[in-house]
Amino acid sequence: MVSFGYYVVAFIIAALIVFKTIPVVKAAAIKYQYTDLPAERKVHRQPMVRLGGISICAGTLLALFLVWSLGGLADFPPDVSSEVWAVVLGSFCFFLIGVTDDLVNLSPLTRLLLQAVVASVAWEMGLGISVVSLPGVGIVHLGWLSLPLTVLWLTGVVNAINWIDGLDGLASGVAGIAGVMIFLLSLFMGETEAALISAALVGSLLGFLYYNFNPAQIFMGDGGSYFIGFTIASLSVIGLVKSAVATTVLLPFLVLAVPVLDMSAVITLRLCDGSSPFQADQRHLHHRLLKAGLSHRLTVLLIYALTLWAGSLALVSVQFPRSPIILGSTTILLGLVSWRAWESVHGSMEQGVGSRE
Repeated sequence: MVSFGYYVVAFIIAALIVFKTIPVVKAAAIKYQYTDLPAERKVHRQPMVRLGGISICAGTLLALFLVWSLGGLADFPPDVSSEVWAVVLGSFCFFLIGVTDDLVNLSPLTRLLLQAVVASVAWEMGLGISVVSLPGVGIVHLGWLSLPLTVLWLTGVVNAINWIDGLDGLASGVAGIAGVMIFLLSLFMGETEAALISAALVGSLLGFLYYNFNPAQIFMGDGGSYFIGFTIASLSVIGLVKSAVATTVLLPFLVLAVPVLDMSAVITLRLCDGSSPFQADQRHLHHRLLKAGLSHRLTVLLIYALTLWAGSLALVSVQFPRSPIILGSTTILLGLVSWRAWESVHGSMEQGVGSRE
């Protein structure tokens, strides 16, 4: 059992490290000209530093190291400790893949192969989906399917987070909300190791969001999105799908509904057009909302609200305390933001008609 104080320490230390190191990373990147230049499918209109993932990775892992040095991981049994190490080492390796791509532009196939290798090693270390509990069926042992399903889930979520990193504060905010939901669910279900890592990750994302929300001063880059994606995907495995409760198999999909469904829809559309699933375009949800007439900030806030609402469904599904109140509150919030978005789109349409007249 982890003392609640360790969660607080992990959260605060991670947030402070990121908050203090982002200016240093930004200054160094500008000095050595590691910037992301504007392009047709990109929203930003000036060169931006895209190495914020360095601070996110450092903040999360250093906070966990501090908790470990204070004895916060001492009571974990060997199998749980192995899972924690798999998450830590796997997330760091994914960060290295991403930051390498930020610096030298790896090909899509190379990135995918490296991701699959690291995910397979993490599975070998004990980070795997070995059983699932299905409604009406019960416990199902996956056997040989465990490895491919684990690799598919880990790499899929990594790329889903990476693909929604298209607007200021979008990926960091969505991942932060997902991290909070995983923290609450893991704590409620007694998966303290997942809750502890979640606390550190959320702290890092909060510290980063200060610099990344519109107008952003820095981007997380592939290094950041890969690190975040793998960490969240891993936490959903060790924290959400272990229980014998039938609804737990749905929890990761509810918590990560927005990025996973967005990625699935985009891949389907690309394949239907005969295009490569890795071909960059502007079919993502945030692109469509911008084209519909929403502002940059309103688009991000609407997706935040949708992520919160989906996460609250996950809380309800496990009968989390006061979850109906949480669901009601997030439903109202989603309704209010959606109404504001509709007004924005309607106003843009009227303005367009007026200008043509």
